[in-house]
Amino acid sequence: MAILFKRIALLHIILVIVAFSFSGFSFLTQVQSFGINYGQIGNNLPQPEKVLELLQSIRITKARIYDTNPQILTAFAHSGVELSVTVANDMLDVLMDPQQALQWVNTHIKPYVPATKITGIAVGNEVFTGDDTSLVAKLVPAIINVHGALVQLGLDQYIQVSTPSSLAVLASSYPPSSGCFQPELTAIMTQFLHFLSTTKSPFWINAYPYFAYKDAPNGISIDYVLFNPNAGMIDPYTKLRYDNMLYAQVDSVLFAMLRLGFNAIEVRVSETGWPSKGDQNEVGANPLNAATYGRNLLRRQYGNEGTPLRPKMRLEVYLFALFNEDMKPGPTSERNYGLYQPDLSMAYNVGLSGSVSTTSTSTSSPTSTSTSTSTSTSTSTSTPTSTASISLTSSASPNHKQVPKMGYQSLVYWMFVYLSAFHVFLRR
Repeated sequence: MAILFKRIALLHIILVIVAFSFSGFSFLTQVQSFGINYGQIGNNLPQPEKVLELLQSIRITKARIYDTNPQILTAFAHSGVELSVTVANDMLDVLMDPQQALQWVNTHIKPYVPATKITGIAVGNEVFTGDDTSLVAKLVPAIINVHGALVQLGLDQYIQVSTPSSLAVLASSYPPSSGCFQPELTAIMTQFLHFLSTTKSPFWINAYPYFAYKDAPNGISIDYVLFNPNAGMIDPYTKLRYDNMLYAQVDSVLFAMLRLGFNAIEVRVSETGWPSKGDQNEVGANPLNAATYGRNLLRRQYGNEGTPLRPKMRLEVYLFALFNEDMKPGPTSERNYGLYQPDLSMAYNVGLSGSVSTTSTSTSSPTSTSTSTSTSTSTSTSTPTSTASISLTSSASPNHKQVPKMGYQSLVYWMFVYLSAFHVFLRR
């Protein structure tokens, strides 16, 4: 009798797995260390409600925005999606006043939590290496004041405060063990790292192997920057082997912090990505490379990998970006990092699986940049259909077809298979 019950239980488990598999559910579909950047510098982007639907369909549970857009914060309420928000660079002067920082948090953060799961505040973006050098001295005081406001409101245990930096903060990054900060940043960086260490907050880095490859395509292996199989490189001092550039870039930041006496701060990649289109001189910017980089990165994230220096600490990464943004200035590549076009069709295929319905009218949300926010909106009419259904085993081609969902007849078929197997087991 005990054996019979075990067989029955086993068959029930098989049925549940089969039912979930054919209904589009997949175990291991959520990657806890993977997020995406949701920029809004476009005049034809879908409404935040549609964006949330898209994120849920592809099972992404973390997103970063470049402002505190109330439409987004409201739309994402009760969704469970973790949001990192951003304070514009031009607000740093204001936030040097603790009372102004408290008012900012009271206005832009407190009304939305805990319904909206805000988990991070980025104070400024790439301030350490920005054109306005006067902001550098204001950054750490502003960060401290924003965190102090969170403490006063009892929100500091839920929301971390940091600032994303570009790799230009490093004076040396190759090999990784030579990593060190720019000499002129040593004093302010020490203050910043002390804050991160005290509050157990991460160091956010915007890291783009694409830029290194574009600048020296003949000197850098394309497979090395795309996470493809390659010989890699061995750091001559640590003997650690690196099979991709992103991990080497992250470890160079870790070594830079070690040189200043900080060995326990987590590094997270706040931005990384590959453009699917570029100007003639932007070597490597194409859909195939964009898809390959994103897919291989996602495979690493599914494996919860760490870097060679910290192999047991999974690396949290935010892919740039969710949408192509038609109002971004600069070269063509700047407007072509998105996984999706504004009409929710795919720009390139990285292996995320999901689908989202669209309507014939799409109204853009307010546009923003990392340093300012505008309120212009526009309306565009179209009749797109979603094509967001792919798998990690699909090819790197940006073209794809939606996989049909299981119909009623398939369900009846698998129920029949289950019942037949159940009957055979009972007779044994």
